[in-house]
Amino acid sequence: MPQPLTLRRALIPAIVLALGAPATLAVNATAAAAADEAAPDDAPAAGVLLLKGKGISQALPAVRLGTDMDVTVTGQVARVRVTQAFRNTSNKWMEASYLYPLPQDGAVDSLKMVVGQRVTVGQIQPREKAMATYEAAKQSGVKASLVQQQRPNMFSTLVANVGPGETVLISIEYQAPVTQANGTFSLRLPLVVGPRYVPPHTLTGQSAVVDAQAVTSAPVLDPKLGVKLNPTSIAVRLAPGFDVANLISRYHKVNVSGPLDDRTVRLAESVPADRDFVLEWRSASADPTLGLFAQHTDKGDYVMASVTPPADLSRLPTPPREMVFVIDNSGSMGGASMQEAKASLIHALGTLRPQDHFNVIRFDDTMTRLFDHSVAATPDQVDLARRFAGSLEAQGGTEMLPALKAALADAATGGGNDPETLRQIIFLTDGEISNEREMMAAIGDDGGRSHVFMVGIGSAPNDYLMERMSTIGGGVYTHVGAPGEVAAKMMPLLDVLSHPAVRNLSVRVEGGSLDLTTSRLPDVYAGRPLVLVGRTDHLAGTLTVSGTIGGKLWQKRVDLTRAQPSPAVEKLWAHRRITDVEADRALGKLDDAKADAEVERIGMESGIVTSRTSLVAVDQTPSRPQGTPLTKEDLPINLPAGWDFDTLFGQNAASAGPDADAAGDAAAMQSQALDLPQTATGFLGLVGQGLALLLVGLTGLAVLLRRRAA
Repeated sequence: MPQPLTLRRALIPAIVLALGAPATLAVNATAAAAADEAAPDDAPAAGVLLLKGKGISQALPAVRLGTDMDVTVTGQVARVRVTQAFRNTSNKWMEASYLYPLPQDGAVDSLKMVVGQRVTVGQIQPREKAMATYEAAKQSGVKASLVQQQRPNMFSTLVANVGPGETVLISIEYQAPVTQANGTFSLRLPLVVGPRYVPPHTLTGQSAVVDAQAVTSAPVLDPKLGVKLNPTSIAVRLAPGFDVANLISRYHKVNVSGPLDDRTVRLAESVPADRDFVLEWRSASADPTLGLFAQHTDKGDYVMASVTPPADLSRLPTPPREMVFVIDNSGSMGGASMQEAKASLIHALGTLRPQDHFNVIRFDDTMTRLFDHSVAATPDQVDLARRFAGSLEAQGGTEMLPALKAALADAATGGGNDPETLRQIIFLTDGEISNEREMMAAIGDDGGRSHVFMVGIGSAPNDYLMERMSTIGGGVYTHVGAPGEVAAKMMPLLDVLSHPAVRNLSVRVEGGSLDLTTSRLPDVYAGRPLVLVGRTDHLAGTLTVSGTIGGKLWQKRVDLTRAQPSPAVEKLWAHRRITDVEADRALGKLDDAKADAEVERIGMESGIVTSRTSLVAVDQTPSRPQGTPLTKEDLPINLPAGWDFDTLFGQNAASAGPDADAAGDAAAMQSQALDLPQTATGFLGLVGQGLALLLVGLTGLAVLLRRRAA
């Protein structure tokens, strides 16, 4: 289906809005450049580019999957066991592949494969060796399983030689920190991977094509079948070390039992894996005795310290702000996500003050700026922005990079001239893209001039991208998972945006030493703790964190010897150290060879799955008879809750047969590559062009009428 011109997308609503806007709005003189950024009429719909054929499943899989999650929260760390049951309903010998999410800060360190009464424990191996071990076992006919990381929050499980009627259980375990903000603790269990968009310009070599195939390998079940896949049960034992209050399950019905300091939370019923599970709680006391944990090992001592700045900064003056809002209106945002994003943007626009400057940028596989540069937040301009936001519809591909670069450039050179102006970018998206590294590099190139605040939209956003962009950009990440949450989630974020952060952070240890992560200390905002993880030969001394708030010195001291014992800190330190390495890679501080070597070294030393290490389990008992063929099946995933299938795949998606182009077909991707613009003309420029075209048309009509009258 041809992709409409940018002009067709933005000009018509622009003219409609302009006709209702005050006459004092200036028309941009550079409007003629708008035609240069429009995609040609015969360009493909980039949002469908990688999501046809193999990307759609129109039949139930032969291998059925069910998942059970058992979670124990102790202090501020969650230990999670995920058991996947692969049941072969066919009369063939099967190999199944399943793509699934895990928390982006989770450290996977255990794999067990259960066949009947036999339990096989997985071994950590370098990635290529683990794949070779798995392939050899598969070819020899014995049962084997392989767990690989495709992204820090996206993993795949392969299980080979599942016989007709057999069930194989694959159990992995990971641990992840519990997040905290404004006194609320939160546990997120991702349940479904949203389909990822692969920008055509990233397909520059075989390794890039293989990577694209890895993150787009899971077909999406056609909702027209009327069924949901992967029934999931969840049980959480909540023992945080204090009495729990205000326990909330955001998106699922649960049953709660047990005493206040040791609650048991279970799903009220098995649910399909189509949206993230989120559990939140607070302490019944005003100040829970939490925040410092340690683990003693043969390799040394590990400590995790959570340091929270003052929660009330309302007395500090609020400087003028320059706010650039970027909103994703690509195909993956179709349905409830688009409504949530628009409502979030309109809500944020309502908080602008006359001394603030702002702009709005919308993007799919094209881009439009509302204004050429940030403008004063006058009532007229804000009202125009509200109507612009309300006119947006989801369509096309997810080309985030040009929009991010435009926002960074605008925030650096826009309308706010005061050196004390807070330059803030608020990015509303589901983040379902594959080129995360390019996004982080662009923020790094900005040099810290702007602060980036990510707002994850929808039931299954790409948390890894959101968290990393916010951290590198010196901002915070907020998730809006349902339409009813817009005000509740945006108000705390907007409060954060209106007050200065703790800046110029420094950390020192007196009477001891610590190898700390993260290496890049971020700005810290009111009510949101700075979490540091360190390693040392012997834990001793005092940790001091200091910085400035509104130009005044702030510091907090922590006695490291008072840390509570925890069995999880070593793995979390290793995971955080790998995150540092990956950040340095994205920012160009480490080349790929050195980064890969360091990630592999840490992964092998700590026994966790990384981009360079995998877990593999092989049951040596003979299974598949020699000469019997093995059928490979990529198990489909559910469409994330709230997504619109027809918007994502196109109205004719259901007619795509099994012989259609594969989602990861590199030739198809490259042949349909789009020459995408890196900048965009302002929205008012498009208005100007539209009015100019209208004037030309009316003039021509008048001449024609005069000739006929003559």
